[in-house]
This record gives sequence, C-alpha cells and structure tokens, in this order.
Amino acid sequence: MSNDPADPAAPPLPPRVLLVMPEQWPRALLRAALREVGYDALGAPGLAGALRYRAEVPSRGAVRLVLVDQAVLQGDEAFLLLTTLLDRHQHPAAILLARAGPMPGLSEQVEPAPWARVVRRPVSIEGIVAAVRDLLPLPPASSRPVD
Repeated sequence: MSNDPADPAAPPLPPRVLLVMPEQWPRALLRAALREVGYDALGAPGLAGALRYRAEVPSRGAVRLVLVDQAVLQGDEAFLLLTTLLDRHQHPAAILLARAGPMPGLSEQVEPAPWARVVRRPVSIEGIVAAVRDLLPLPPASSRPVD
C-alpha cells in the first residue's frame, strides 16, 4: 500500500497537530493520547522551538491545528512568535490551553484572537483530545493509532 498522498488508493494522512507546551511530561502524555486516537502529533517546549517544524512534510502533510499552553506566551516577543508560527503553517486552527484565572503579565490579546477555542484548566487529557477532535475531526481511515 502506497503512502503517496496523490495515490487515490492510499489512506489519508493523519491530521498533524503541533503542541507548544513547556512541560515535557504533560506534552508527552498529550502527544501520546493524540497519536493513540489517530493524530500525527508533534511537540515543542516553546514558540521558538515550534518554528523549527516545517509547514508541510510530504510524507506527513501540513500542520492543521496548533495547541498553545498559556505558559509559553511570556515576554515581549511571544505574540510576534505566535503570529509567525500561525502564518508559517497557513493559519491552522489554534487552541489556547489557559489557566483557570488571570495570568499576571499576560496581555489582553490572549482572548479571543487568534484562538478557535480556549480550554481552561483544570482539564483532563481526554478533555483536550475532545477539543482537538471538535476542531479537527479525524477521517474514518485515520481513526487508528499512529506509529
């Protein structure tokens, strides 16, 4: 069976999701949960690291959703980096994983733009996966674990 996206007999590429989360274990657990249900999830600890991913990889497709932890939105350049990231990936859907209350030092720009959805903590991994599924449904052939 071919992995060539131009081949009509080839299964669709799993949708790619980019996780931008500073804490390694939560990022790894969420990445594993997304891959288990059929997403091609990749992660970075910050916005600068996320910019290292290419917008599209022929064998993997384009990033179609970016999930950003509010903790990476610190500093004067954070929203410039975020805008650059979303532009580079041709404006995928974006989810903000936000703290329950206001975060000191964070500008008013957190809500509403550019977020398609804001998910507030506390939230389970299953709750985050459900939010991803709502914004980026899986094609039936992709609803299987990604190796």
